[in-house]
Amino acid sequence: MNARELYDRLKPTQEGKGYFFNQDREHVLALMEALLVNKERYGYMGCPCRLAASDREKDRDILCPCAYREADVAEYGSCYCNLYVSREWSEGKIPHAYVPERRPPEKMF
Repeated sequence: MNARELYDRLKPTQEGKGYFFNQDREHVLALMEALLVNKERYGYMGCPCRLAASDREKDRDILCPCAYREADVAEYGSCYCNLYVSREWSEGKIPHAYVPERRPPEKMF
């Protein structure tokens, strides 16, 4: 599978849940490629914007879409990586604010 195929596979299911891909296609495809690299490297698609522990159980909270996406999108209109966004964010109806890291420090390396 390549980045475009992953995009095409995820887009309809995520949009059905109210999450949209960032309109910056180059950014999104780079993140899709990084997810595929992580899948090859670790055996799972860990968040490409965070350092994985190479242990699926320890990284459960950062399996894409991560456990923080819902709160990030609800509060900021975008997830930490700016991969998933709300309709309002996508349409420029809300500011594109910096999304702070929600992952607890004890889970980071």
